Amino acid sequence: MTKLVLLGGGHAQLFVLEAFARQRPDADIRLITPDALTPYSGMLPGVLAGHYRTRQACIDLRPLAERAGCQLMLGRAIGIDSTHRRITLAGGEVIDYDLLSIDTGSTPQRPDIPGAAEYAQPVKPIADLLARCALATPRAVSVLGGGAAGVEVVMALHHRWPAAHCTLIERGATPLGGLGERLQRSIGAELARQHIDVVTGAAVTRIDANAIRLDTGRTVGSDFTVLATGAAAPDWLRDSGLALDARGFIEVGATLQSTSHPEVFAAGDVATLSASPRSKSGVYAVRAGPPLAANIARVLAGQPPLDWRAQRHALMLLACGRRHAIAARGGWVLKGDWVWRWKDAIDRGFVRRFDPQADSETAAG
Repeated sequence: MTKLVLLGGGHAQLFVLEAFARQRPDADIRLITPDALTPYSGMLPGVLAGHYRTRQACIDLRPLAERAGCQLMLGRAIGIDSTHRRITLAGGEVIDYDLLSIDTGSTPQRPDIPGAAEYAQPVKPIADLLARCALATPRAVSVLGGGAAGVEVVMALHHRWPAAHCTLIERGATPLGGLGERLQRSIGAELARQHIDVVTGAAVTRIDANAIRLDTGRTVGSDFTVLATGAAAPDWLRDSGLALDARGFIEVGATLQSTSHPEVFAAGDVATLSASPRSKSGVYAVRAGPPLAANIARVLAGQPPLDWRAQRHALMLLACGRRHAIAARGGWVLKGDWVWRWKDAIDRGFVRRFDPQADSETAAG
């Protein structure tokens, strides 16, 4: 019987489990993931802001795996030997596979800045950030990185701690660089409305317990600093033998199979489509789910996998801390409280699809 290992419980992998729950393949299936509760990225800014409890933004993999006839194993990968088809876990276990699907997500990009390790908290893992938030009553908050994650996090923390002075620091010329002028203007107006300072065109040279030093000579007060500086590939991929892109992510073709090892599938942030790279976004991970599930099932059935073409433009829904959101796709931008309610319905619907028992009551605040 084919040994199929699902490594990671990311968004795309959920569709694989859902498909197997409908029709179980003739395979020995194992899901390996660090935690039975997998967070849904779309709701995490709402958790930081206080609109949701943590459990509402997580999907319990245990009942989903049971319905799929899949053995759930809690563990974290630290190495893959693609030649011998083996996975090594942090606990020392070595797992063999015939077919492997990887959806572990990315890791935070940790800038080489003095003081960052001691005084700055990465956005991921979200559990660590939430734990630190629970113990903090900061007077000055700074978020480093002006991408989508950075702008959502700084507004969420502003909503959480309205008395704190909040600053967004972006090395480039503007937050959300490259995502369109209309969206940049809308986000800029919202940040200004919330009196969140935006510092652009400056690199951080040092992070201290109560301040951030910039290469412009400016010092920004901050006793709670968050890193939202982008996605990096997991270190353990380097010696895997799998074909990787220039940034260290798994290179896959249109079938979502490794370009070097067809018995390995990969999707979500850990993978890069070789012919048409897309941004590291939960939207594309979700879109990759159905073709990933279909192609794994086809390979298990002895059929050739089918090509998938990722959409070029995806809907972006940005939470603005308060119950207000901005939607953008292509050249159009919409904003309002009603956009937040729309986003809220989409997010809750996604979680309930895979975890019908998820608590759907809104948290106070």
